[in-house]
Amino acid sequence: MASMARDLLAQETVGDTLERITSSAVELVEGCDAAGILVLRGGKVKSLAPSEHMVTESDRLQGQLREGPCFDAARPESSERVFRIHDFNERPERWKAFVPQARALGVGSMMGFLLYTEEEELGALNLYSRAPGAFTDASETAGWLLASHAAVALSSARTDAQMKEAIATRHIIGEAMGILMGRHHITEEQAFDVLRTHSQETNTKLREVARQVCETGSPER
Repeated sequence: MASMARDLLAQETVGDTLERITSSAVELVEGCDAAGILVLRGGKVKSLAPSEHMVTESDRLQGQLREGPCFDAARPESSERVFRIHDFNERPERWKAFVPQARALGVGSMMGFLLYTEEEELGALNLYSRAPGAFTDASETAGWLLASHAAVALSSARTDAQMKEAIATRHIIGEAMGILMGRHHITEEQAFDVLRTHSQETNTKLREVARQVCETGSPER
């Protein structure tokens, strides 16, 4: 696990990091045959770094049914932090629609871990086994360690994306203001007021109004 942690720091992208986490789960967690990361975005399920097709299908199934251990673990309002299904051959007391359909995919047992940092909850790390009863307490401990690394990687990805979007927005607004200033011989403050007023009147995001000016020379009506 220490070697894996050092290896994660060497990955060049967040995607590479997430793929290393799921591949490490298969390598290091006792009983784990496959792994993936499920996130909920706007109520929709998205699979990140699945180690094989069974993971993607399980995520899709949970999103379709709106239930399952990984789906529940990724819910922001969930108070639980880990979910386990010991044996998919047993009659389910929970997730009664999901269990039989996941069994048909070849799932024998699974665990779902909430991914979180100290400030936010992000999704779930999912570990799968084709055999029933494959996961032990040691498996759960190792899963928690992996989940902590995945949470940090996802948090960094979101922060980077927000920063890049903010920089791009600032750039395009500045370019649009320059176009309006040159065309209409107005001040910087007046150019920004033109963009802001059009944004408010048309209920259009300021960045989109700026993009229109950059492409056409003026806000679209």
